[in-house]
Amino acid sequence: MAPEQWLDLSTGINPHGYPLPMPPADVWARLPEPDDGLEAAAARYYGCKGLLPLAGSQAAIQLLPQLRPAAARVGLLAPSYNEHARAWRMAGHRVEALPALGDAAPAAIEARLPQLDVLVLVNPNNPTGLRVTVETLLRWHKGLAARGGWLVVDEAFMDTSPRHSLLAADPGTDLGPGLLVLRSLGKFFGLAGARVGFLAAEPALRAALAERLGPWALSGPARWAATRALEDRAWQEQTRANLTAAGARLEELLWRYGIATEGGTALFRWGRRDDAVAVQDALARQAILVRRFDDPASLRFGLPGDEAQWHRLEQGLEAL
Repeated sequence: MAPEQWLDLSTGINPHGYPLPMPPADVWARLPEPDDGLEAAAARYYGCKGLLPLAGSQAAIQLLPQLRPAAARVGLLAPSYNEHARAWRMAGHRVEALPALGDAAPAAIEARLPQLDVLVLVNPNNPTGLRVTVETLLRWHKGLAARGGWLVVDEAFMDTSPRHSLLAADPGTDLGPGLLVLRSLGKFFGLAGARVGFLAAEPALRAALAERLGPWALSGPARWAATRALEDRAWQEQTRANLTAAGARLEELLWRYGIATEGGTALFRWGRRDDAVAVQDALARQAILVRRFDDPASLRFGLPGDEAQWHRLEQGLEAL
């Protein structure tokens, strides 16, 4: 079946991404310039002046483990975005799974902090939706930093609720030593293909990562597109409202057809299912793609993009 015939709900990407105009011709013809306004637009949007532009947050995910001495003890949520654990293991570190389910998860994570050199969190977590408060994260950072440790927080899904971001805790300042925050334009802005992200961290760590990235980490057109998306406050506010309503609609639809959800964000809903493999397969036979996780057995549903897709998902669920 051709890709365009599928209803792809597996990504958690906003199906109504930022409506970019065509970049001017000179953006394609010149090397990227650091004074093109991107850093200033990002500082205003995120409320943080110490930001390093990246070719998506994935660039930092892959390189940050190389900036720590080998064999560090690293705690990561499970289940969560798998690339974090993969990158730390590949760099020779010892990875420990931490709970990402239930109200007791933050207390269980905190109990392990004295044994960790690095704690990596996706907040809100993908796929469980677990959100750790800013106050808790700052307390954890204080304990880790006192021992030279790091707290790495991936806020890929934070744009729908920016008041919960660590970057909102002390706007306009650099982050303290050992506190690293990743942001991305892939999910909320729907610009995954542009490969634009940012690292907020202390100046020395940003400089060390920038040296490894080398010059022109972002293309000129990507910088141009990101600047315009970050500056469009009217679109951002309307999109947050639209996504919140769509997320609630998705949750209601899934529950109506027996898919009990336990967590998620405005961009996706997640729930455990012992028959997750069978449900994913049954939907796939109708050309509806959802994301399956094996431990625990569970499913994640992203948002349909229009009424025809909503109707198609409802038909697929009804057929179960």
